[in-house]
Amino acid sequence: MAIKKQNAASANSKKRGRPPKSLKNDVPSADILHELYRDMLLIRRFEEKAGQLYGMGEIGGFCHLYIGQEAVVVGLQSVAEDGDSIVTSYRDHGHMLACGMEARGVMAELTGREGGYSKGKGGSMHMFSREKNFYGGHGIVAAQVPIGAGLAFAHKYKGDGNVNMAYLGDGAVNQGQVYETFNMAALWSLPVIFVIENNQYGMGTAVNRAAAGQDLCDRGKGYGIPGMQVDGMDVLAVRAAGEIALEHCRSGKGPYILEMKTYRYRGHSMSDPAKYRTREEVDSMRKQHDPIDQLKELLLREGIDEGALKEVDKSVKQIVTEATDFALTSPLPAESELFTDILIDAETA
Repeated sequence: MAIKKQNAASANSKKRGRPPKSLKNDVPSADILHELYRDMLLIRRFEEKAGQLYGMGEIGGFCHLYIGQEAVVVGLQSVAEDGDSIVTSYRDHGHMLACGMEARGVMAELTGREGGYSKGKGGSMHMFSREKNFYGGHGIVAAQVPIGAGLAFAHKYKGDGNVNMAYLGDGAVNQGQVYETFNMAALWSLPVIFVIENNQYGMGTAVNRAAAGQDLCDRGKGYGIPGMQVDGMDVLAVRAAGEIALEHCRSGKGPYILEMKTYRYRGHSMSDPAKYRTREEVDSMRKQHDPIDQLKELLLREGIDEGALKEVDKSVKQIVTEATDFALTSPLPAESELFTDILIDAETA
């Protein structure tokens, strides 16, 4: 049972792009709630293990964890359709898992092994899966946004009825190429949702010190792009807002902006000690707004047995353990792989 769409009366009640309270009134079926809980928990446990492996020296290069933000991508993927595409930046492991990429392949890539999604050559930032319609993983801030518009153009050109979800952060939203993309997407009515994951800090700078204006969801107003601000720590609010944005895009009305107010518990990357915020601030978010704990409380109120939830955690930990074992026992790429996937001869392709 899906969350009901917003009716016309509630749509007219929107102010400053925020969703009306009715978005959170309808509770999905127990099966859907269970699946949302499992998917968020998988991301959480996977990222916790990735952090451990980084500390042990098993993961090299950069590593940006998604801990705290799980509700955003899980909520949106729960209402996406087969064929919808995703592109994001470097905080991307959660997006990979949410769109169905296998934990073992993601972990193998993180550890630079042959069994990884990019044969061990992409690492944390650069994994792809055309099968799952996941197009990265991009290390350059905001570079994925115009790519998202390109994917949306392909959906429109093919007439497949699908939508691209282009994820970007609150730091990336100030890049010039974002607004060039807004202009083209609006001009051509492209089916793309720009998902701004506002986790409050662009590297070490608070968003209110770097972004002029008030709500980031309003950044598309000059191009006629509607926007909505959403509680990104509440998976049901994300899910309901996603239905509205996807319906907007599928009906040929062009792009949509969703500003997800979320929070990352760890530093910007594994090398960031996060001294620009207090421990009390982080602990307060964990205790009062954690997306997994909030959904767990709802499941218990809906009559789900706590023992069943412990079994979910157990099964998720087993998946992560097996993924880790697979990764650490997979061979490193052969030296010849340095010269593959670099150049293609157009005459023989």
